[in-house]
Amino acid sequence: MNQAFICDAVRTPFGRFGGALATMRADDLAALPLKALLARNPGLDPSHIDDVIFGCANQAGEDNRNVARMALLLAGLPESVPGSTINRLCGSSLDAIGVAARAIKSGETQLMIAAGWRACPARRL
Repeated sequence: MNQAFICDAVRTPFGRFGGALATMRADDLAALPLKALLARNPGLDPSHIDDVIFGCANQAGEDNRNVARMALLLAGLPESVPGSTINRLCGSSLDAIGVAARAIKSGETQLMIAAGWRACPARRL
């Protein structure tokens, strides 16, 4: 069985309701750490990324779409890279990491990006 490793970690700034990030679209915000990840790892060929998985709780309204796919495209990853969003409420981000680790360990994939996402700066849940 293969081993899975976390090779890098990036996050967005913390926001608050009505704060500086309130007018920023959720997928634009989610694309920022993906862009930073690619910038910090210039030797990484983005076409080698097998999948991008985001954990996201309580998607609603404008946020109710496949944020992982939208974010990876906005970050400039190739269209050939798939993306999926998991909604398991409080465990979404952890589940995304677990899905990525299991896929790598089983040999199904070799390189994945797993992320957690929650954006509610423009509305109250």
